[in-house]
Amino acid sequence: MFDIKWIRDNAETFDAGLKRRGLAPLSAKLIELDDARRRHQTKLQDAQSRRNAASKEIGKAMGAKDTATADKLKVEVAELKEFLQGAEEEERQLVAALNDALSVIPNLPLADVVDGKDEHDNKEVRRWGEPKKFDFAVKQHFELGEALGLMDFETAAKVSGARFVFLKGALSRLERAIASFMIDQHTGPAGEGRGGYTEYNPPLLVKDHTAYGTGNLPKFAEDLFATSRKASREAAAEAVEFTRQKWGLKSLLDLKAEMTEKFIQEADSKRAEIDRLWLIPTAEVSLTNIVREEIIDADKLPMRMTAWTPCFRSEAGAAGKDTRGMIRQHQFSKVELVSITKPDDSIAEHERMTACAQGILEKLGLPYRTMMLCTGDMGFASQRTYDIEVWLPGQDTYREISSCSVCGDFQARRMNARYRAGEKDVRFVHTLNGSGLAVGRTLVAVMENYQQADGSIVVPDALKPYMNGIEVIR
Repeated sequence: MFDIKWIRDNAETFDAGLKRRGLAPLSAKLIELDDARRRHQTKLQDAQSRRNAASKEIGKAMGAKDTATADKLKVEVAELKEFLQGAEEEERQLVAALNDALSVIPNLPLADVVDGKDEHDNKEVRRWGEPKKFDFAVKQHFELGEALGLMDFETAAKVSGARFVFLKGALSRLERAIASFMIDQHTGPAGEGRGGYTEYNPPLLVKDHTAYGTGNLPKFAEDLFATSRKASREAAAEAVEFTRQKWGLKSLLDLKAEMTEKFIQEADSKRAEIDRLWLIPTAEVSLTNIVREEIIDADKLPMRMTAWTPCFRSEAGAAGKDTRGMIRQHQFSKVELVSITKPDDSIAEHERMTACAQGILEKLGLPYRTMMLCTGDMGFASQRTYDIEVWLPGQDTYREISSCSVCGDFQARRMNARYRAGEKDVRFVHTLNGSGLAVGRTLVAVMENYQQADGSIVVPDALKPYMNGIEVIR
């Protein structure tokens, strides 16, 4: 989120940055909204000053026994009071209008980010490893998993719908092994520009202001899953009524239905109403907000955090994309990396974070390439993003497995997260986030790159200590 004062002072720079994002100039409109707020604020302050002065004049008039003047002033104070009540509400509306306009404007790209419209304009910055040559027809991960009887999309669809999967047996263990390996690498001793992250187990449900702080709200609400106690109660009541109508029960199940209704009513009276909580699309949301509304001592920076969590995304707008397999799911797990730094350190930290994510693929022996996203393909809160793409022989292409972004003070302003740069010098921190890595996609990459002609999968050496003696999944 941007500071309107900065936009006033740097209108041309701001509009030029938006143009690189493919957006029309907005500085004039934003300044106009701010001008309206300022004019109204001046009127409000003048009215407050006049009310205070008139109140004092009433006292003087009463002391001088000038009843007529006192009565006239009382009428004026009453009118000013009524005006101020409406004016204060109008001020809140003007402030909200400006903040709403600012809250949906994306971050501006750094100077070294390549200009472009979409993923076709992204720039490759490095490549590691050579794709393996197979002497048999390679399969995609879902073909391998289903043939092994360890990957079940059909049952998951019956239970939860499309874009879900049941993993079982050795594949379930392999996914857990991958996540444990990643966490162990990231939380190990800092060295060679890697490791040194502190592991967290964060909340998976967050409040509105938390999702707003990282830029997920309000612009991307439809990409998230929301829960609410009110909705849960309504759903429970609907389920009770459905049971009654479908079965016409007057027996034990009907008694259970009545008990459910009673529980709902009791719960209603005992707990505070929560409009909604959001399921996190990534642990970035929870971890970054650890510093919201905080002033951090400079010597505590950088803060480096990591977490392995389930993630939930509605995949709005993804109809027809990756409908088979585990590439694009509503529920998946990911190891997230988050850094909080001083402004001068964030660019170097971005390179370090990307190296940490790349290091996982190197230790797993998985070929990859790293792409700098162009201005038209960057995320909302990002100043610069590197996408790491792993080689998938089953698809004969590279696919994204990590996205590492530096956000500058964009998220910090939304969270009011600051650090103490000096005795009387408080500044906004810089925030960074990245996947270190997407666990499900890493499982896909391991399966496809380590597949054998007979459909078995060799466990990479780095993961064998986590597999309880399993070296080949058959």
